[in-house]
Amino acid sequence: MDSPVKRAVLGFIAAAIAVLTFHQGMWEALHLLDLPGLKMPTWYPIDRIPPLGVPRVVNLCFWGGLYGLVFGLLLPKFTWPIWLCGLITGFIAAFTGLVIVAAIKGLPIGGGWVLMNWVRSLLINGSWGLGLGLIVPFLLPGSAHRRT
Repeated sequence: MDSPVKRAVLGFIAAAIAVLTFHQGMWEALHLLDLPGLKMPTWYPIDRIPPLGVPRVVNLCFWGGLYGLVFGLLLPKFTWPIWLCGLITGFIAAFTGLVIVAAIKGLPIGGGWVLMNWVRSLLINGSWGLGLGLIVPFLLPGSAHRRT
């Protein structure tokens, strides 16, 4: 297996790519479907996020990349298919956002315990995680790619 630093960097890159493709793809699908309770603005949001004022999509790529960095470091420990581990990572990210990040930002914990908030988060972050699990093997040569 490759060095931990290489796996971490490639995990970060794979996760950022997954944000720009899978995450934002699901975001736009929910926007276009316009289902009751799943209202979404259009994809690739560029509204500024404090305190640095970076566009939201850049912020999402950064935080997704940090999850990908950890994913890359843990890759040798995974015994399940990488795509499934990616999907689980997406669900972990969804729960983290709904509970921990919401508490830090002073928002209602658990999305206010509204079912559609959970559905939205699990769909968007789950698709991102699936994308992460599908992209990582293509960036890592050799044994990691064969394990999928």
